[in-house]
Amino acid sequence: MGSLTQPKLPVIDFSKENLKPNTNSWLSTRNNVVEALQEYGCFIAKYDHKVSLELHNAIFRASEELFDLPTEIKVQNTSNTPSHGYVGQEPVIPLYEGLGIENATTVEGAQKFTNLMWPSGNDFFCETALSFSRLMSELDQMVMRMVSESYGIEKSYDTLLGSTSYLLRLIKYRGPEENEKSLGIIRHTDKSFMSILHQRQVKGLEIETKDGQWIVVEPSPSSFIVMAGDACMAWSNGRIEPPNHRVIMNGNEERYSLGFFSFIRDLIIQIPEELVDDRHPLQFKPFDHYKFIHFYYTDEGKRSKCPIKAYCGV
Repeated sequence: MGSLTQPKLPVIDFSKENLKPNTNSWLSTRNNVVEALQEYGCFIAKYDHKVSLELHNAIFRASEELFDLPTEIKVQNTSNTPSHGYVGQEPVIPLYEGLGIENATTVEGAQKFTNLMWPSGNDFFCETALSFSRLMSELDQMVMRMVSESYGIEKSYDTLLGSTSYLLRLIKYRGPEENEKSLGIIRHTDKSFMSILHQRQVKGLEIETKDGQWIVVEPSPSSFIVMAGDACMAWSNGRIEPPNHRVIMNGNEERYSLGFFSFIRDLIIQIPEELVDDRHPLQFKPFDHYKFIHFYYTDEGKRSKCPIKAYCGV
């Protein structure tokens, strides 16, 4: 008999003060993290001892300030990488608007973006975005440390870590007008290595399970959705699959969210030889992460059911 209960994402507590490598709490959390990523491709991290309610409120206040700027200023947020800069007023996703801060964990990255939007300066925005990004990078690296330890590929991860760059995307969805579809963003997997998503009080994010059910993720100031991207799937030789997700807007209230994404720059990602054996034959060739992103936005990339397999699958 099939279960009639709605599936829920695993919730993993990262708030334990004693969450240090080689402790019992680290090892049990590590097991939960890997199990969740292998089963769902994502999980909800409780991280409120690091991201205070004050910082949660501040980053979304900063986000409102940003989206209140005139469109002619926001469109100056350009990038050589597709979808890393300003995206808005797109006919396919008319409710969506987003801007990206590249190298978001560096003072230079945060200041460059801030000065572009506010030539006379905005210390509150710059400091808040930088603080938030650095705490997200700590969570990202803790999760990846657990994954690499569990798989016995710490050296491979250390190599990636030295070439990791982070993008903070600030996202706003307007409510649909009468006779307008409620789709905020279409079903997709992320092209990142890993993603961390954070929402304010308006829900809308839905994550698809492997058997095709959709889980609505309830917003909470202490909840951060940690999600594998396509590049992680290739690096893990298919052990971790990124989940499809989408945003559906219910009601007409504006929705603010944040996406924090890791990418591997100027390094060919090699699939660790420890993850290749008779039961797990090699599925992916070595690949360049940023070239993969560019491939995804070609006609072939958009048509493919699994872009990372189309790009570098064996």
